[in-house]
Amino acid sequence: MSASVINVTRRTGAHRSWIRRHAVSLAFLAPAAIWLLFIVVWPTIDTVRLSLFNESATKFLGLTNYKTVFSTDTILTAFRNNVIWVLIFPFFVTTFGLIFAVLTERIRWATAFKALIVMPIVFSTTASALVWATIFDNSPQIGAVNAAALTVSDWFNAPGAYPVSTTAGQTVADLVGSDSRFEKGGNSIISTSSARAGAMIDIGLRDVSPTTLTVLKAQKAVKPQPMSGAITGVVWRAFSPTAPTNTKDILPGELGLPLLRLSLVNAQGATVASTTTTTSGQFKFANVGSGKYFVELVSSNFSAGFTGISWLGGSSLTPVSGLNQTAQALLSVPLADMAMIICYLWIWAGFAMVLIGAGLASLNREVLEAARIDGAKEWQVFRRVTVPMLSPVLAVVFVTMIINVLKVFDIVLNMASGSSVNATPTLAVEIYNDGFTGGVHSGVSSAIAVILFLLVTPAMILNLKRIKGV
Repeated sequence: MSASVINVTRRTGAHRSWIRRHAVSLAFLAPAAIWLLFIVVWPTIDTVRLSLFNESATKFLGLTNYKTVFSTDTILTAFRNNVIWVLIFPFFVTTFGLIFAVLTERIRWATAFKALIVMPIVFSTTASALVWATIFDNSPQIGAVNAAALTVSDWFNAPGAYPVSTTAGQTVADLVGSDSRFEKGGNSIISTSSARAGAMIDIGLRDVSPTTLTVLKAQKAVKPQPMSGAITGVVWRAFSPTAPTNTKDILPGELGLPLLRLSLVNAQGATVASTTTTTSGQFKFANVGSGKYFVELVSSNFSAGFTGISWLGGSSLTPVSGLNQTAQALLSVPLADMAMIICYLWIWAGFAMVLIGAGLASLNREVLEAARIDGAKEWQVFRRVTVPMLSPVLAVVFVTMIINVLKVFDIVLNMASGSSVNATPTLAVEIYNDGFTGGVHSGVSSAIAVILFLLVTPAMILNLKRIKGV
């Protein structure tokens, strides 16, 4: 028998022996391998195939779908949003995770603190998105963020007693009624009739909310008596169900407008006195000198104050100036993205804290103590010793979060409002939109999926190498 035949026989026998030794292991692994083939390997191959065909997968198009991806505004916007997520989220979540991990070693109630930070990751992302959508609601009466901003704003810019609802399209000019006109320059209302000392000025306003008058406890409008050396008058809601067109006379049942801030303006336009109306809408300017005067309802009466920031609307941070419209749109950062990143930080900061905390617990404490003995302060120990020693763990967390946000989907789908949907999509959301809504576009959505896979793969390989080195 030749040597080659003997070698083949030996290899065959060794192969059979290896199979016999690992037969049980192979039997247990086979179902998982077959399942993995069907749910991962085959869908990946089929997605690449579909990306080269038309929507019905009947005509080969080559790279046409990929050209469409890079020439469609909404998909380019999705690329921009993914870049925003990648540049902002991994850095901040790693930083917060490091801070929280260090804090848990220095506080007595570390267990409770860890539980509070890790708890959000237990909830589904969809539930968290819906909760934070309420927190960032545009109305200060609903959204906690805008409610806090309203409190601060009212310290410096309190709303007037009769705020004009700009959201409903109302303006100060809509309030102008009898014997008054809208002062465009000052956004106020001023009487059309002049008066001298001892005269009266009556101003009727329309479109005043009856709810406002109820809150202000307005009483029946009553004309005051003329007073020597003073200008008196009344401001009332000039509307009566029995005579809705009569806005010049005070009719029974019509209410005065209380707490209106009034100014007395001379013929030269200078303010010489101020006062406030009573619950029945009456006012009085005493000790008026000679000359003609007008009564002004100052603009602060109609200020709506803080009405809320549209965090989840279509507004964006100011883009770079001097660029064309397309470039500005791509470089602008939607406020909704910032709100969603904050929500995602709340969810994943606990995960980062746990991983970094595990790395922190394994550090050589003798090195840290040696640095302190050498005179290093705590901040120096943290910056020059702790962080460098933790760098492998920090890198793993950072790259893991990059992979995470490249695929971010459910939080965008559930948190973005209708007005910001076109400004905040990510690549994963575009795959869903193009592939499953508004008509199936399997070719384009498959091309986006392939591109996303190519973006994730390098980060995944890098992370696997990092994990081996930790």
